Amino acid sequence: MITLHKNQLRFDFPQVHPEAVCTLELIRTLRIPDDGREYPLPPGFARFPLRHLDDHAARLPEHWRRRGGVLMPMHQAEAMWINFDAPGGYPFALKIATGKVCAVSGDEWVNHLNLDPQDYVVVPEQPWLDGYCVEQGLIRQFVAMPLGKGYTAEEQLTGLAEHGGLQVIAYPMKREHYESMARKVHALYSEMPLAEDGDMAIGLAPGGRMRQEIYEDPYGLDAWDQRHASRCFVSIANSGQWMALTGELPPTRPP
Repeated sequence: MITLHKNQLRFDFPQVHPEAVCTLELIRTLRIPDDGREYPLPPGFARFPLRHLDDHAARLPEHWRRRGGVLMPMHQAEAMWINFDAPGGYPFALKIATGKVCAVSGDEWVNHLNLDPQDYVVVPEQPWLDGYCVEQGLIRQFVAMPLGKGYTAEEQLTGLAEHGGLQVIAYPMKREHYESMARKVHALYSEMPLAEDGDMAIGLAPGGRMRQEIYEDPYGLDAWDQRHASRCFVSIANSGQWMALTGELPPTRPP
């Protein structure tokens, strides 16, 4: 089940486990220069607004209506990063693509998980994704560019301007794997003596470059429930499209 709450995309899998909940936020940020140099992580601003496409079906282009999902506004050359969370700590594998090109591996989109090369991120271990992984430890920022002009990752890698937008698939961990793991953790902590004092405290088109690690899957492919995956297409509207479809002004000015 996919819902929206305060511009947050939420995936719920009650049929798998009560704690199987994962959220995703698209965060507006500063665009860093695309000059071949590496830059530190820029600041995050507000979440981009998200709206259910079904709520505006009468005004939608036919291809947007067919694929469904949600809608977000971006100005040309505006940048973003993606924030992930699993509120209850339940692990998820998430595939992220733009124009059906995987942002993690650079391969074309497939509806299953691959480990060699790994084409997904593991949440909550991976708290955010800043852009396209271009080599180990290095990404290129997500930047909005018009489809059909040759700028997008989709066009650069496939030669086509067909899909656009952002695609997400969430795969929860298998219930039996999660419960087995939880039992082992409980047993481990049950055997540990209590400390008398001390610390108990147990983040489109490729833009500029910055450092970010994509964490390896610590659980393995067999841990993920690929039968209960949930997919969402995020269509990206320019300011004119956003106003025509939703009747709302875009939340930001062009960069």
